[in-house]
Amino acid sequence: MAVLFNLFLLSCFTTIATTSIATTSPTNAKPKRLITKLIHHNSVYSPYYNPKDTIADRARHTINSSNARFDYIWKKIQGIPLDTDDVRSGVIAENRRVGFLANISIGSPPIPQLLVMDTGSSLSWTQCRPCTHCFTQALPIFNPPESATYSTVPCDAHNCYHQVPGILCRAPHCGFKLYYGDGTTVSGFLGSEKITFETSDEGITSVPRLVFGCATDVVNVMGVLGGQISGLLGLGAEMTSLVSQLGSKFSYCIGSIWDPQYIHNQLIFGEGAKTEGSTTSLEIIGSFYHIRLDSISVGEKMLDISPQVFELTKDGTRGVIIDSGSTLTYLPKPAFDPLKDEVLSLMNGIVQFVGTENSSPCFKGVIDRDLVGFPVVTFNFANGVDLALDVKSFFSVASRNTFCMAMAPTNAANLTIIGVLAQQGYNIAYNLASKTISVQRIDCALLE
Repeated sequence: MAVLFNLFLLSCFTTIATTSIATTSPTNAKPKRLITKLIHHNSVYSPYYNPKDTIADRARHTINSSNARFDYIWKKIQGIPLDTDDVRSGVIAENRRVGFLANISIGSPPIPQLLVMDTGSSLSWTQCRPCTHCFTQALPIFNPPESATYSTVPCDAHNCYHQVPGILCRAPHCGFKLYYGDGTTVSGFLGSEKITFETSDEGITSVPRLVFGCATDVVNVMGVLGGQISGLLGLGAEMTSLVSQLGSKFSYCIGSIWDPQYIHNQLIFGEGAKTEGSTTSLEIIGSFYHIRLDSISVGEKMLDISPQVFELTKDGTRGVIIDSGSTLTYLPKPAFDPLKDEVLSLMNGIVQFVGTENSSPCFKGVIDRDLVGFPVVTFNFANGVDLALDVKSFFSVASRNTFCMAMAPTNAANLTIIGVLAQQGYNIAYNLASKTISVQRIDCALLE
């Protein structure tokens, strides 16, 4: 099964805005601000960078991965066929085109691990010895007895969150079992350990006693795990997530996902995560983050779309999800069609329509050259929060002389998913405690 995540590589180069955390501290102090560099998988800095990929190759991978992501979200919302909230279908993309990766080290001495970042799952896990079944990974498998700072989590500990799906007691230790949509299962025990991050000045900083999963049995059905990957980094809303353990806030800033030389994409988590900008309410249903979308505008023209198209239902089958796992944005047809028609009308006489890709209109031309002066498309959220899409966020390159609308229609009820391409040029900040989300237009380099 194609992966549900796409396009990013996360390499942790971390800075803390306060004094270092002492590993001998009697309590697990929460860092004020952790800044983590994000590197797109097409970046030259990515271990998955393929210089032989053409523009068309990258466009095809984007569509396939985004479509698989939407399919996963829709099935998970409906409860088909997954039976736990802390799951992810097809962790690794086709040809191992992964999502976010976190380059961290675990234990004392620190053992490097490369983890797939998942903002929808909570528990972070890595393979541990001794393994009943393990996939082959390039990095050393973590061996808990060799670490001076590792401890198992007992069933009666406060951080054995029995109310969190996937967490269970395997007396006397707290364990976990996660199910994935392709049939893969991951199980093992919870541990408490020091996690070390590399800082931007080539130093290191460590956070003690973070709870994570030590996976000792991985049924890797489709063989998609392995290679550079050694596990998963969870940034979801449950108490087992890294976000919850380090505070209740995180943010990410996406400046560009197409420029292979761009180095300023980044993730910030901890209580000092940058939460400036306009703020609107955030609803958390299952593993997904929902916001209220009131309307869509093209330039000064508000499109004729009924607000009911974007209304959220309690089961999450309708509404608007803001997502870091999909590149494209998905709209119900009652919203997609008016937007598509307006774009076609504006393009008439400017560039040639050449057909559709993924049901979205495509045109012959070059975005930078031919779309100067094209009106900004704006997603108007509740409380006056606007997400304005310039041409590089609204269109994507399909081949050397062709570009398409980076939107796709869906017939899955009235579910909208706003992907990361539409979020370029913004810092998107989540506050899980206050259930708010802040949107700030900013140059990501300024956050450093």
